[in-house]
Amino acid sequence: MTGTGIRYTKGDATAPLGGGVKIIAHVCNDLGGWGKGFVVALSRRWPEPEAAYRRWHRERAGNDFGLGAVQYVQVGPYLWVANMVGQRGMRTGSNGVPVRYGAIDTALAALAGKAVELGASVHVPRIGCGLAGGRWSRVEPLIAERLVARGIPVTVYDHDG
Repeated sequence: MTGTGIRYTKGDATAPLGGGVKIIAHVCNDLGGWGKGFVVALSRRWPEPEAAYRRWHRERAGNDFGLGAVQYVQVGPYLWVANMVGQRGMRTGSNGVPVRYGAIDTALAALAGKAVELGASVHVPRIGCGLAGGRWSRVEPLIAERLVARGIPVTVYDHDG
C-alpha cells in the first residue's frame, strides 16, 4: 500500500487476489494487434478477451472502438476483463512512445463506472508501462484519481522475475 491507496503485490494479474467481483484491466493498442506483453498471459487463461477485442476492432466502423474506449468481457461468474484502448500504434517511433495518457485516463473513468455498478475491485499489471512505453509516475496518479478516489479497491501486480 502506498499513499495513493493502491495495493502493490508480487504475482500474476490474471490470477487476482481476494473475493467478490473482480475486473482485470489492461491497455490495448488502437491497431487491432494482440500478441505481445500482458495479453499473452490473458490469452493463455481465456480465449474470450482476445476474440472479443479482435471482433471489436474488425467491426470498428459500427462501434466505439478507439482511443479511450473500454470493452468488458466476462470470463467467469465474478470475473471480467477490461480491454482499454490506451496506446496509439505498437512501436516507439517519430511520434514517441505508443502510450496515450489521456486515453488511459478516459478509459479509467469509464472503468470506474463499471466497477461501481458491479461492486468490483480492479486488478492491473503496470498498465501502459510495458510495450506502450509509459511511465508509472504518470499512470499511477490517474488510477488514484479515477478509481481509488471513488472507493474502488485497486491492486497492482508486479510479476516475479
